Amino acid sequence: MTSETITTHTTTATAAGSWRLGGLELTRIGYGAMRLAGPNAWGPPPDRYQAVAVLRAAVQAGVTHIDTSDYYGPHVVNDLIREALHPYPENLHIATKVGARRTPDRRWPAALSADELVRAVHDNLTRLSLPALDLVNLRMTSTKSAADIVAPFAVLARLREQGLIRHLGVSNVSTEQVQAAQGIAPVSAVQNHYNIASRRGDALVDWCAEQDIAYVPYYPLGGFRPLQAEALDRVAHELGATARQVALAWLLQRSPNILLIPGTSALAHLRENIAAATLTLPTEALSTLNALTTNAR
Repeated sequence: MTSETITTHTTTATAAGSWRLGGLELTRIGYGAMRLAGPNAWGPPPDRYQAVAVLRAAVQAGVTHIDTSDYYGPHVVNDLIREALHPYPENLHIATKVGARRTPDRRWPAALSADELVRAVHDNLTRLSLPALDLVNLRMTSTKSAADIVAPFAVLARLREQGLIRHLGVSNVSTEQVQAAQGIAPVSAVQNHYNIASRRGDALVDWCAEQDIAYVPYYPLGGFRPLQAEALDRVAHELGATARQVALAWLLQRSPNILLIPGTSALAHLRENIAAATLTLPTEALSTLNALTTNAR
């Protein structure tokens, strides 16, 4: 298989299969929209026309899962999504995050009070022009205490009961926090840092699979040390693929409950990411990649 074959423009996101999240069918290769804003997810994109084109190309390539948040920009990315895609295709599902806010100095402080969470959900509804949000992920802080997630998740659970949210997820969480949230309302997705080289989440990936919970890694394509990057490049060369495609393919083969949301503001990278759906890693390549982790599992 050559790199030309793997990066073909005719590959669609459906080639990687899908995941049933309640009554929603999500392609396992989705699209993360954060990078459509300016640097550090702040301000407008350098090229608004290109940003709109990337969103439309993702949907045209079969993506049914777009990840966003109203604090990207802030507001910029949700406005772009509405401009590019509204009225939305029936099979397109938009996931968003709450639990943080932006300050003028571009920081990301927590916003976990009841008032802040309610306002964030309504801001997302308004900016995206939706009657209800398909999936809302509660972004937690660095704390991993189960007790800390109870009050904010209960706020989102009440909004779900009111029909403003269809499914709930959690982000940047421990297993104990996921379990505590489950005691309040069904958890449909976990969004945590995870990739080939950063695999402290291995046990949680497997636990989520047992619970029929989607696991959505963020930062799937970065953080590699030089020796790890060298090994990744070597495997990619042997397979006629790119390192990005190999990293994504490894995640797809890691577990069927893993859904990908790689972000990009470039059409070429979007196509490259989606084309990873056709790449199957042989046993020898998997052994090499599995050995790249430096973290305890």
